[in-house]
Amino acid sequence: MLPHEKTLVQRLKDEPFALIGINSDGDAEKVKKILSEQGINWRQAIDDSTSGPWATKWGVQGWPTIYVLDHKGVIRFKDVRDADMDKAVDQLLEELRAEQQSGSKSDGKSGGKPADKPTPKSKDGKPVKG
Repeated sequence: MLPHEKTLVQRLKDEPFALIGINSDGDAEKVKKILSEQGINWRQAIDDSTSGPWATKWGVQGWPTIYVLDHKGVIRFKDVRDADMDKAVDQLLEELRAEQQSGSKSDGKSGGKPADKPTPKSKDGKPVKG
């Protein structure tokens, strides 16, 4: 899975996309060493263990667990891998572009208005803490 994530991050480096890892492999020093050894260059939150606060708040019970959120912070896909992850991300990027284009047509501005940082929400619209 790691080679695919590296390819995805590289492919989308100029897109409105972020891969964020929640790492439960130990304390910050241990995680920094792992990231360096494995060439992982995307953002990481340190959860210390598999029962850490991030895993607990997000209900993670297996590793890796993947959530794909749209630009509004809504979880749209869960546990997609490889080509399915690519399709999910590409679909959401297309939806964002379409929304920006329709916004720019209606207000006469190009590129649409940048969104505020979204609060993650589940499909039922409730905020997801974490």
